[in-house]
Amino acid sequence: MQTATFFAPQLATKQPPADPIRASVGHLLSRAYSLPCSTAAQAFTQLVQPTSRFQYALDVLMPLLETHVEIAQRILVSYLLYSLYAPHPIAINPFKSLLYATFVKERDLATKIANDGGLGENEQLVWVLWKILKGDGNDIGPFSPSTLARSPLPPKLRAAYLTLDEETPASERAAKFDPFGDNGSNDTNDTDTTKVEDINADITVIAETEKAFPEVEVITELDRETQRLSDAMTLLLAARHRVLTLAEQRVLTPTIPQLTSPPMITSVDLPSLIGNNPTIAHPLLVALLTQSASPGYQGPIPYLEVLKRLPPTLPSFDVLGRLLHDPTIITDVTTGGHTTIADLVRTEVLGWFIHESIRWLERAEEEQRTGVISDDRFAQGVQNLCRFYNSLIKHSIVDPSSDADTAEMAHFTLLNSRFEEANSLYRVLAMGKF
Repeated sequence: MQTATFFAPQLATKQPPADPIRASVGHLLSRAYSLPCSTAAQAFTQLVQPTSRFQYALDVLMPLLETHVEIAQRILVSYLLYSLYAPHPIAINPFKSLLYATFVKERDLATKIANDGGLGENEQLVWVLWKILKGDGNDIGPFSPSTLARSPLPPKLRAAYLTLDEETPASERAAKFDPFGDNGSNDTNDTDTTKVEDINADITVIAETEKAFPEVEVITELDRETQRLSDAMTLLLAARHRVLTLAEQRVLTPTIPQLTSPPMITSVDLPSLIGNNPTIAHPLLVALLTQSASPGYQGPIPYLEVLKRLPPTLPSFDVLGRLLHDPTIITDVTTGGHTTIADLVRTEVLGWFIHESIRWLERAEEEQRTGVISDDRFAQGVQNLCRFYNSLIKHSIVDPSSDADTAEMAHFTLLNSRFEEANSLYRVLAMGKF
């Protein structure tokens, strides 16, 4: 009896050995929100051996997708389930049925909330699942789950508008738009009946008779529009991190008004987007400044603050130059009257931008002197800033005879007169006083 009592505590405290891999996966799922989805997927495959990945997906990932945890975590889990079999078509992914069931369930929930006048927090999850199930999962790989979870969706990419081909059988689509139905009467002839049967039997008949079925074409155009906006949204998110090709810019540019109502891009995203894609940044800023004057928006201040503090680089000068010539009329949030984007940027941004550029170059010069940097950003910056300012004078945006406008720049050019561009600009400013 005493022996049993002596060993009882040891038996009670004995625990099964912990699974370090499961713990590492759990840590990854709770910490990888700010990493690109593709990076998180690569980390998962490095943690788990190939022979164990399916089981870990069943035991660890699937429960998280089906529970109401954070949206960012569910987005990450969705991508991981997709990425395990990404080299193969989504149709043979063993988790497709789970992803599809989750998509339908979450879409119905979001649609119900929208019908009640609300906005479901799972809208972004529905869009991600829709992209994956359409075979476009690779498009979301460069973006972090937190970015995807907080990016507002254009109205036409809301859950209620997202459908998949396998949801509606071909026969039902044909029957829905059947111009040969009896419509409550029994006077259809045998030829019409044969046409209905052919359409219901083979969806290819619809493609062959598109001109006779204008309603079917409407559905096709809606699907194309949804796909077009979805592709453009992906490109806009990517524009913050890389330079878009000309073909990608042609896809994105026409959709910018739709992607900024509500804005998908915040003021925090603008500096990197301007640095990588200034030609996209100009129409984007025009749309943001125009929308920000509408009720329900915070106004143009957050975007103007970003412009004030851009570094003196060629993309910054490109965007500022375009905005300073933009005649788009917007509402002045201060006076309530009308002004143009060019006037707004000239009065609210230009002076601050020049001041901040000079400070940026002074810091770069100091870092170069102390050996912190060894490139030519200071020399290039001085030359480009002076050229930019000279072009402002030539286009009558800056008055060289005004001390208030030119005093700081005149002092800067005098200090850096060893550069030809600065020396030339100083002479222009000096002559403007006479």
